[in-house]
Amino acid sequence: MPHILIVEDETIIRSALRRLLERNQYQVSEAGSVQEAQERFSIPTFDLIVSDLRLPGAPGTELIKLGQGKPVLIMTSYASLRSAVDSMKMGAVDYIAKPFDHDEMLQAVARILRDRQSAHTTAAEPSAAKAANGAGKSGVDNSNGEIGIIGSCPPMQDLYSKIRKVAPTDSNVLIQGESGTGKELVARALHNLSKRAKAPMISVNCAAIPESLIESELFGHEKGAFTGASAGRAGLVEAADGGTLFLDEIGELPLEAQARLLRVLQEGEIRRVGSVQSQKVDVRLIAATHRDLKSLAKIGQFREDLYYRLHVIALKLPALRERGADVNEIANAFLARQSARINRTDLKFAADAEQAIRHYSWPGNVRELENAVERAVILSESPEISAELLGIDIELSDLDDDDFIGLAPQQGGANNTSHEPTEDLSLEDYFQHFVLEHQDHMTETELARKLGVSRKCLWERRQRLGIPRRKTGVASES
Repeated sequence: MPHILIVEDETIIRSALRRLLERNQYQVSEAGSVQEAQERFSIPTFDLIVSDLRLPGAPGTELIKLGQGKPVLIMTSYASLRSAVDSMKMGAVDYIAKPFDHDEMLQAVARILRDRQSAHTTAAEPSAAKAANGAGKSGVDNSNGEIGIIGSCPPMQDLYSKIRKVAPTDSNVLIQGESGTGKELVARALHNLSKRAKAPMISVNCAAIPESLIESELFGHEKGAFTGASAGRAGLVEAADGGTLFLDEIGELPLEAQARLLRVLQEGEIRRVGSVQSQKVDVRLIAATHRDLKSLAKIGQFREDLYYRLHVIALKLPALRERGADVNEIANAFLARQSARINRTDLKFAADAEQAIRHYSWPGNVRELENAVERAVILSESPEISAELLGIDIELSDLDDDDFIGLAPQQGGANNTSHEPTEDLSLEDYFQHFVLEHQDHMTETELARKLGVSRKCLWERRQRLGIPRRKTGVASES
């Protein structure tokens, strides 16, 4: 069980954070200052140190040196965000802004501990890595550990190849994909494999910052630039100087801020809000969106010139439902992680759960899958996790191939001309076969009834498999 040290002088925040981490199966110790932490604990023995930046006496950054290489996560308010970035340059592994969301904190902690474990594994097995390099020339995975993303389906292998080619350059990158597919993981891989890896990567969710504050947050402001600007402050673009700026959900960026960002990309300089002076910055921009920026540009909701500046290299992340067997590999990785948190080694997915995971459409993608596995692990009372515990809306998922094949039409006449399904025909193959064979003479309701699914499920599966509904003939029921 990972042992975490919290250093925070505000008792309420410290206690709340301790309860949050302990509920998620971490061992936690706490202190109110750097001095107290030194007196009570051997700081290098902890797996992770979470510290406020501003503390009585020495600042939280002192723990970077005292931790002797152990990761330090700095907590800070938005008002001192620039100082937090400076602390990363001093060696902090990351920072998190207060007030933070509980999920955000847990994700940061899990990622830091996971990265540290991966680094230790890599360092401990150099000979194994060399052997894998020599023997893995014909393998599928060929080790994507340095990228840090699970999965080996062809679309992901293609993505890994592009990441390795793109990462060493300074080209702007646009990552496209549905919400929850892991766009920030791709951005982090691009940063970690770049020549900027030792500089900070500043992540900004454009949808999470109020529109009235976005320009100030990104580009900084001068004293008196607007009501409440009692002092000048550097923005996040300036804080990323020398490193990488990751703008998530860039499609939500207001047009005024888009114009300023375009200047950064074209001229390599920024001008703070309220300032007449420009200053040079060296920033590599990675943007992500789940929206169609080209369509937004056509209707005037996104600057076309900015779109083409961002679209130097586009990386497309496939949805989880398009990744085949990867979904089960990812689910098992989440199961191992959640099992470790509650000190259980006996948990595994039952056959119906494995099948449900494989065939469910996962509209929330990897994020939904992670939540489903976490819920199932918490609620499971036996070693085998059933499909029911996943809490997903299973329709086709609760049928195995034999059950589905048993639903073949029993009518005579023309219906008997269809090819009978074989043992090698998968559930999705049979669905496609059946719909294409019968959609000309059956209504959508009849098709759904014969397949044993709802009309909504029939429509969703059509969309996924690219089988458009016929608009003429019998199937065009009102």
